[in-house]
Amino acid sequence: MKVKKILAILLIFKTFVFADEYKILREQMVKFQIEGRGIKNTNVLNAFIEVPRHYFVPDNIKNLAYEDRPLPIGYGQTISQPYIVALMTELIKPEPNMKVLEIGTGSGYQAAILSRLVKEVYTVEIISNLLKTAQTKFKELNYTNIYTKWDDGYYGWEENAPYDAIVVTCATEFVPPPLIKQLKVGGVMVIPVGPPFRVQELLLVKKIDKKTVKTSIVEKVIFVGMTREKR
Repeated sequence: MKVKKILAILLIFKTFVFADEYKILREQMVKFQIEGRGIKNTNVLNAFIEVPRHYFVPDNIKNLAYEDRPLPIGYGQTISQPYIVALMTELIKPEPNMKVLEIGTGSGYQAAILSRLVKEVYTVEIISNLLKTAQTKFKELNYTNIYTKWDDGYYGWEENAPYDAIVVTCATEFVPPPLIKQLKVGGVMVIPVGPPFRVQELLLVKKIDKKTVKTSIVEKVIFVGMTREKR
């Protein structure tokens, strides 16, 4: 009995130490990589401290989870650099009553961040295995305001439109018309436009009215390309 108690205490201690270590790493990530580069929205910063980024990367590279770079998650996809996720999040000016569409669930990290800031997150992923993994993580973390769909993100998720904001986490050659249509008048879309794996432009698209959008370039980025065939 004594041995079992000692082992149980050691297990609790180990869990506490590692959890505390990850929290420290998140705080450092926010301070130096995100806030240090100009992200000012307090709610966004708090979301990045709350959401465990290491939980959304493969086990063999968890030690790299809080580094200042994108990481591979399999199937030719990546989890984006923390600063870029924060920038795209801040650009949509998240509010608690908003409904947001994400194109490209991937690891699930961007959707998880958004779920801490808005009312509902609808996220579409075309690679079924990535979606299943993300769904499991959302459930385990009790992120109950994230809704998922296995489909071609080019067409968005029309059934739940219009959206207050749309966040696209993969590069397209042009802004998909279905996404513009599903964006609420007055809403915004953040999307990388350009050839995959080459320098692209991160665009902020504002829908002025049903026929008019205003587009501005935020900065240069590099994203994986949008996959179009379900797999």
